[in-house]
Amino acid sequence: MLKLRVLKILEEQNRTKYWLYKQMDLSYQNFNRMVLNETTSIKFDNLEKLSQILNCTIDELFERTSDTN
Repeated sequence: MLKLRVLKILEEQNRTKYWLYKQMDLSYQNFNRMVLNETTSIKFDNLEKLSQILNCTIDELFERTSDTN
């Protein structure tokens, strides 16, 4: 299973979730679901925007886990 590692990247960059939320231009509910890995789909546009804002590649946004829930 793939999971977004946005919160880890924010921590590494000494940024807050609130800071990222303000950059993303999404509803807080959708944004929060996305960064907490509580969604089953993410628009490509949002992945690209995350990558640009966090100054990382798309593949750096993800980590593979053995969790199947």
